[in-house]
Amino acid sequence: MAVMVFLFVGCKSTEPSNDRGQQQSSQVVPVRTAEVTGGQTEGVQLRFSGIVQAAQRATLTFQVSGTLEQQSVELGQKVAAGDLLGRVYNPALEPARDSAAARLEELRTQFDQAQREWERSRRLHERGMVSEQSLEQLASRRDSLRASMATANASLAEATRLLKESELRAPFAGRVEAILVEQDEFVAAGQPVMRLSSPQGREVEVRVPAYLLDHVALGNLLPVWSVQDRSRPPENGSVVEIAQAGSVRGELHPVLISLPAETLEPGEPVEVGITPTNLTATTVPMLAVMKSNGGESVFRVVDGKAVRVPVTVQRIVGERVVVSSSELTSGDQVIYAGMTKVTDGDAVEVR
Repeated sequence: MAVMVFLFVGCKSTEPSNDRGQQQSSQVVPVRTAEVTGGQTEGVQLRFSGIVQAAQRATLTFQVSGTLEQQSVELGQKVAAGDLLGRVYNPALEPARDSAAARLEELRTQFDQAQREWERSRRLHERGMVSEQSLEQLASRRDSLRASMATANASLAEATRLLKESELRAPFAGRVEAILVEQDEFVAAGQPVMRLSSPQGREVEVRVPAYLLDHVALGNLLPVWSVQDRSRPPENGSVVEIAQAGSVRGELHPVLISLPAETLEPGEPVEVGITPTNLTATTVPMLAVMKSNGGESVFRVVDGKAVRVPVTVQRIVGERVVVSSSELTSGDQVIYAGMTKVTDGDAVEVR
């Protein structure tokens, strides 16, 4: 078993004479140093395949069933928001709307008549010619017709909306990406009819293992390579969505990357690079660690001077020890030989 060697400092007098202090300050102490290892390191870059797609896209459907009576666009055609894309024919839609409108008009006429009868009876009631019971019956009939009229109005609105749903209009400006149903075919309610995509914005979705979710964050820039042109330099995509890790073992999780405008085209295969990073332990030579009344420490060389840095020893790894310290970084030089002659702030010469 390796045994850690701690050099005890401060055993001598801590109050040297002024002559000795001036002598030490004028001398440069020769020392030997070693490099601090560890810290943040990068792993091997991994590449994940994906397909570029428009950031704004939609699969359009009719909310009513019927026969595709009119198809107003062609594949690849550009459309503006609100443009008519297609229309289905359902023989029950127009009669349902007309029937609802007629029923509402009938109830409105009956209500107007009941309102006039109630007004006349109220005036006669004031002169004692109509009983209170008759007036209440007329008022009840009038209120019932008012409620029926409201129901009929709602039915007319629904029938009108369903008739309007027989027309398919573009929800935004874009390009017809796919036509899934041909003219004169029967279309069920909710059946995909065509796909529309906007030229504004591009994105790509890749699926990664759960452990990689800890190595990406919103806003990270990731390289995106075109598979079709390997000589093309990568584009920098920004992470906009990260899926939550699930409980299914081996499940892949989607990560969505936004691409710069006017770069890669929709449908183009690409590869997205993700580099996992691992935090390695910080180590120093075993001989560099000293133990004093203040605890363990090492001497770090900064601009030709020795600076005492407190550390916490965690474990021994061969001839080195794993330490934790907020003041040590990978590449720092620490003294492992000659430090018995060194105090904090002394000038040193690395040999």
